[in-house]
Amino acid sequence: MKLFGKKKRPHVAADLSSPPGRARAEREMILGDHGFLRESFQNLHKISDEMWRSNQPSPLQIEEHARTRGIRTIINLRGPSTRGYYLLEKEACEHFGVTLIDFQVFSRDTPTVERVLEAKKLFDTIAYPALMHCKSGADRAGIMSVLYMLFRQGQSVTSAKQQLSKKYLHLKEGKTGLLDAFFQTYLDYAETNPVDFETWLTTVYDREQVKADFLKSGQSKLRLDWVLRRE
Repeated sequence: MKLFGKKKRPHVAADLSSPPGRARAEREMILGDHGFLRESFQNLHKISDEMWRSNQPSPLQIEEHARTRGIRTIINLRGPSTRGYYLLEKEACEHFGVTLIDFQVFSRDTPTVERVLEAKKLFDTIAYPALMHCKSGADRAGIMSVLYMLFRQGQSVTSAKQQLSKKYLHLKEGKTGLLDAFFQTYLDYAETNPVDFETWLTTVYDREQVKADFLKSGQSKLRLDWVLRRE
């Protein structure tokens, strides 16, 4: 009698140099990663003269970004992968002369101090115009857009956090509300302790406490992640 299920095998990347391998990668992108939903809706927004945000782009959309918008850098917030959507994105960026940067962030956890500061450095060093994306363009693209507005555009947290809104399909109900809680914790603190965001981040911010307080609120129990099929 088996007491445990089969061990999940690691995913083997498709070989784009062969027709069957390319066909497999395209199936993984269109069906496995829900790319068919993104063919007509990119959740694409220009948030400044130099920065765009969107959901996962297809190779055809990358071509459009490069040729019509002059995009020089794409920031992939999902991280590298062996799946077809990533292999095809990487290939398209190489073909159209776009620099692809893998900068993984998470939508259901409080960010680390180190990752936030790395984001600041990233925005100061990439070539613009640029586009950043996650899978849906709602949550990870949202928090990075807030940080971009803070660090690169000099906006206040109150103004910048509007990048986390239903306009971009972000919902604070459920575990993705941790992103809102992160910035709201700063705003609550700053009401009685005037301090800039970066100083608060590096001297006051308690990542685990913010997470614990959010979990106590019960807001994270809503199963929107499962309903919306987001990462």
